[in-house]
Amino acid sequence: MSGERRFQLLVDSIHDYAIYMLDPQGYVVSWNPGAQRLKGYSPDEIIGEHFSHFFPAEDRRDGLPQRMLAKAFKEGRYQTEGWRVRKDGSRFRASVVVDTIRDENGAHLGFAKITRDITERFEAEAALRLSEERFRLLVQGVIDYSIYLLDTDGRVTNWNAGAERMKGYTADEIVGQHFSRFYPEEDRAAGAPAHSLDTARREGRYETEGWRVRKDGTRFYASVVIDAIRNESGDLIGFAKITRDITEQRRTREALEEARIALFQSQKMEALGQLTGGIAHDFNNLLTVIVNSLDLLRRRAKDARDLRLVDNAHRAAERGARLTQQLLAFARRQALTPASHDVNTLIRGFEPILRRACGEAVALRVDLVHRPTPVEIDAPQFEAALLNLVVNARDAMPDGGRLTVASGLLEVDAERAEGWGVKPGHFVAVHVTDSGTGIAPEIVERVLEPFFTTKEMGRGTGLGLSQVYGFVRQSNGQMEIASTVGQGTTVSLYLPLGEGVVNADDAPEHGAAFGGYGTVLVVEDEPEVLEIAVELFHALGYSVLTATDGAAALDVLKRPDSIDVLFTDVVMPAGINGLDLAREACRLRPRLQVILASGYPIPATSPQLAGLANAAFITKPYRWSELAERLKSLRAGGNALE
Repeated sequence: MSGERRFQLLVDSIHDYAIYMLDPQGYVVSWNPGAQRLKGYSPDEIIGEHFSHFFPAEDRRDGLPQRMLAKAFKEGRYQTEGWRVRKDGSRFRASVVVDTIRDENGAHLGFAKITRDITERFEAEAALRLSEERFRLLVQGVIDYSIYLLDTDGRVTNWNAGAERMKGYTADEIVGQHFSRFYPEEDRAAGAPAHSLDTARREGRYETEGWRVRKDGTRFYASVVIDAIRNESGDLIGFAKITRDITEQRRTREALEEARIALFQSQKMEALGQLTGGIAHDFNNLLTVIVNSLDLLRRRAKDARDLRLVDNAHRAAERGARLTQQLLAFARRQALTPASHDVNTLIRGFEPILRRACGEAVALRVDLVHRPTPVEIDAPQFEAALLNLVVNARDAMPDGGRLTVASGLLEVDAERAEGWGVKPGHFVAVHVTDSGTGIAPEIVERVLEPFFTTKEMGRGTGLGLSQVYGFVRQSNGQMEIASTVGQGTTVSLYLPLGEGVVNADDAPEHGAAFGGYGTVLVVEDEPEVLEIAVELFHALGYSVLTATDGAAALDVLKRPDSIDVLFTDVVMPAGINGLDLAREACRLRPRLQVILASGYPIPATSPQLAGLANAAFITKPYRWSELAERLKSLRAGGNALE
């Protein structure tokens, strides 16, 4: 059998490919069974016909068949894909190869054409492309989620609109960059980006929450999912990353948790209050029996030793009675006598006692808001509560330190008021801040419990803070404690602001609040002398400010407080003495009246007193009547130094 015959048998045996020849003008000159099967024409029907029969009408009008042959003739081969038409008019997608046929002398004999039906593959690829396009449009259309892909090294390979909206980068700015730039510096230093990819690579998925950084440097709290992407062979080809901004959800969770803790704390304190109140009530009944029995025994006792034993027992019973008062204060069942008081006035009047309680190692500073602070409270109980806080602060500073008693005004909104268990509105805040050892976070939650104390054995009953808490709650207020170990503690009391509050510009002078002559600044370094001077001026109808040295007095004089009289000791500790203070005070406040006090008489003609107008001198020990006379003389416009 000749080679030509074998080749013909080979071509005729192929059924999946249309293999046929065209003459140089494009007319069919041979036709194999595969061509008949694919296109529906028998050899008798198609041989001698132009191959353009197989093209759709639009391609024929466009001259595509002629261009194909011209291309194949010029380049020797032409390959393409396109739609073709069967005999029955149906279409199929064809892969076409056209080769130019020449003889051994190079003469053009025609074209060999091979056509394969690739309709199924084309439709599958088209469906895949459509699916991918739809998915791309879907991903790009999502604006509430950041959805993007990473390569195996963590570099961004695509970027959706949600990612641009959330993180601030355009696709041109971020594609090709490493995704670690979205992490805060501290997380990058800790290796968090690499850990997330390693986990996703190992387990197929990584899910977490954490802070992320936008292009402008702001942070948001994110929910992050990273999925590993693998091909059909199981090889890792990248990661899909979805990020959602949950900052608001996190804030809501935190607010709910804070509310839950506040409710739990309130319920716990209420339960403890009911328990301790019941104990105190029963204990008072027992003390009534004990005290009255001791009184009866004392009437009958004749022996001095027996009397002494009864007195000792009586003193112990009195201590027990004070203990029950503290318990009742915590339980908010003690009988209070509230009246309208100005908090600033109470603090100023109680300041000498607070200074004595602080001791020499603690520097006390009183910083009061320059506005009226009327509240409805039991004044003695308020002073007892303030003293409790100052003593606790002093004990937290065994080596000395700084203690500040400050007042201010605060507006409490409905949300905060609900957490506090009070009515919303304006409150007076009293802050007691120390620079002491601080309280550990786990202990802060317990310090209001009765009998709980951090002090060593023998120092304190553990009722001080619980008593303060009970007083404040019974006064329709709230108490908060903020503390940092090693830095100090601030205890804040919030009391409802009373009715008839005036604006700061319309506030009366402090002296008017007393119905007296105004305000006096008393400067004295001896606590006992300072205390008696304050009492004397109060009795004379003055509002009183205090300072323990010249520098502190100048600080007070530089404030906007209304001050009518400066009463200062001449001999002061190292620093500014009373005379220098008086001269500087008159320079700052030309209308200020001055009274100088000293244990050493100073003649009126002394050059030390030169230049002091509206001034008087009084010798220690002075009496109430003498002080009243000096003040009367100054009010009348005289100069008692003359």
